[in-house]
Amino acid sequence: MKQYLFTIILTASITFALTWAVWRLSLRFKLYPGIRERDVHKTPTPRLGGVAMFLGIAVAVLISAANPFFERMWSPPQTLWSILAAVLLIAVVGVIDDLWDLDWMIKLAAQFLAAGIITAGGGLQVLSLPVGDMILVSPWVSISITMLAIVVVMNAVNFIDGLDGLVAGVCLIANGIFFVYSYMLTRDSGATSYFNLATFLAAVLIGACVGFLPFNWSPAKLFMGDSGALVLGLLMATSAIAVTAQGDVNAFDPERFGRSQLLGAFIPIVLPLVIVMLPLLDFGLAVFRRMRAGKSPFAPDRKHLHHRMLDLGHRDRDAVLIFYSWTAVISLAVLLMYISTRQDWPGGYVVGIVFGVIGSAACLAVTLMPSRRRQADDRTHPSADAGAADPAPTATAQNTLEP
Repeated sequence: MKQYLFTIILTASITFALTWAVWRLSLRFKLYPGIRERDVHKTPTPRLGGVAMFLGIAVAVLISAANPFFERMWSPPQTLWSILAAVLLIAVVGVIDDLWDLDWMIKLAAQFLAAGIITAGGGLQVLSLPVGDMILVSPWVSISITMLAIVVVMNAVNFIDGLDGLVAGVCLIANGIFFVYSYMLTRDSGATSYFNLATFLAAVLIGACVGFLPFNWSPAKLFMGDSGALVLGLLMATSAIAVTAQGDVNAFDPERFGRSQLLGAFIPIVLPLVIVMLPLLDFGLAVFRRMRAGKSPFAPDRKHLHHRMLDLGHRDRDAVLIFYSWTAVISLAVLLMYISTRQDWPGGYVVGIVFGVIGSAACLAVTLMPSRRRQADDRTHPSADAGAADPAPTATAQNTLEP
């Protein structure tokens, strides 16, 4: 655990320093675009925070090559170099898009290429279900499905990038919970070393989010842009695939796991989906909404979940905290189901289910209840347009950066 904590601190420190440098350089050379119609923020703000996040992640990964604890990760080094190459490609394409707005087809092609580098080049694929020896699909179909999953998660994370601190905080919470799970899964499998590629990637992502969030919290000084959101989505999908591809769940001792064996077998599939449930929901609704209207699924609009939160009357910070709460409650509920059965707690799965039901009810109540501070502000400073259905947001918030 100490090595992972060191990785988190190292990545956070490097990312924080680089984020400050990118912010200062962006202001000095005016590297920021104008305000767009769908943007929530009112002041031109640099979008190149993803550059600092990418560099922080890359440096941490490269430093790990000199750490004996992570020696297995670099032997052979094909997987790590493939991941770094894919991340570099996405970061470069993201920066170009943040500065000059690339065509969505070019960005989508780059995303599939990056996913192909990881799956075909790095050998990370979902080959089978962790139940018995059930083969999922043929190798070529497995590659295709894995690539599609990576691209979907990348875009899902990118789609919710619309408020200050939203993506960085949601990814921090999600990867924190996934880090705990993947570490426990490796430990409980009886491995001689607690090292696991998925756990390492989760630790690096935690550090990158921790280092970047102080500059991205409302009012944001810097946005992560496509270069940051897509990189986070890429690595989150990769770490989840690493669990299913590398974790030998079938080797678990039934006597040790008892009732949790079945849950422990399926949770590598369930938990990665759960921690990105909100981004996936927003992504699915956006694609359905736009295609039903006869538009491209990547055509930008102002109807995302975070936009609807603002329209309900929430302030931008309140909306962000509500998203944090939903992510934490849903993810922790599934994790508690695993922990409670593994530790043979009274009630087993019921512990996680009860926590999830109560937490979801509380989150739903807060979601549907407009912010009292926002209502007070509206009464004190009524909208100039008395007939306006949705008052304009008053706080600085991040723009929606879609592919």
